[in-house]
Amino acid sequence: MKLVIVAGPPSAGKTAVIRQIIRKFNKTDKTAFLKIDVVRAFEDEELHEEFGIPTKKVYSGDLCPDHMGIMVLRDAIKWAEDLKAGILIVESAGLCLRCTPYTTQAYGIAVLPAVSGSNAPLKMAPLIALADSAVVTKTALISQAEKEVFRECIHSVVPAIDIIETNAVQGTGLRYLMQAIAKHPAISDADTITLRGTPPLGVCTICIGKKEIGWQHHFGVIRPLEEADNIYRGD
Repeated sequence: MKLVIVAGPPSAGKTAVIRQIIRKFNKTDKTAFLKIDVVRAFEDEELHEEFGIPTKKVYSGDLCPDHMGIMVLRDAIKWAEDLKAGILIVESAGLCLRCTPYTTQAYGIAVLPAVSGSNAPLKMAPLIALADSAVVTKTALISQAEKEVFRECIHSVVPAIDIIETNAVQGTGLRYLMQAIAKHPAISDADTITLRGTPPLGVCTICIGKKEIGWQHHFGVIRPLEEADNIYRGD
C-alpha cells in the first residue's frame, strides 16, 4: 500500500487535489482516506459519498493536528491495510507552520494557493521544505509574472522541489503528480516509519494551561522580546 500525505494552509485546495488523485487511482487501487482537523470537518463524508471509498476523520482538539496525525498514523495504516487498500491518503489541517506531517516511506504533497502572496512560501518553511512536491493551486487568478515570482519563492526555500501548477478543480497540470505517486514505492514496513522532520524542541507552559502574560511567569521554553530573533529554525 502507498502512503500519500497532503498538507497546506486552509482553503488552499487540498481536497480538490485529493479528489483528482482518487479519480486517477481508485479505478485500479482501492483508496482509503483519513482527514485530520481541529474542530469540524466534512471532507470524509463528501469523498465517501462521491467515490464510495472508506474514510475516517479525527479531531485533534487541544493537540496540533500534525501531532495528532503522527499519533494515529500507525492505526490508520492498519485500518487501510485491513481493507486491502492500495493507497492511503492522509489530509492534514495544515494549521501549524512549524510542524510537518510528512513521514518516511510516504509521498508528501504541499498544497499552496497562488493567491496567498508571493512571500507566503517563506512563511511555511517545514511544510514545503520536507515535501516531495509543491502543488500550486488557483493559478488562473494571478498573472504569469506573479506565477514566476511565486515559483522562485518556493525554490528559494527548497531549490530542488518539484513544482506543479494546477487548476485543481478541473485537474489541469496534475499529470506529473500522478506519475510521481504511481512511481513512489509502497510501504515496506510500517513499524519503521518515522517523522521526516525535526519536531519542535518542546512544549511551553502556555501549552499546558498557564495564562499569565510575560516570560517572567513561565519556565522551560521562554523568550524575552530582546531575543525574539534568536530562534531555532530546525529543518
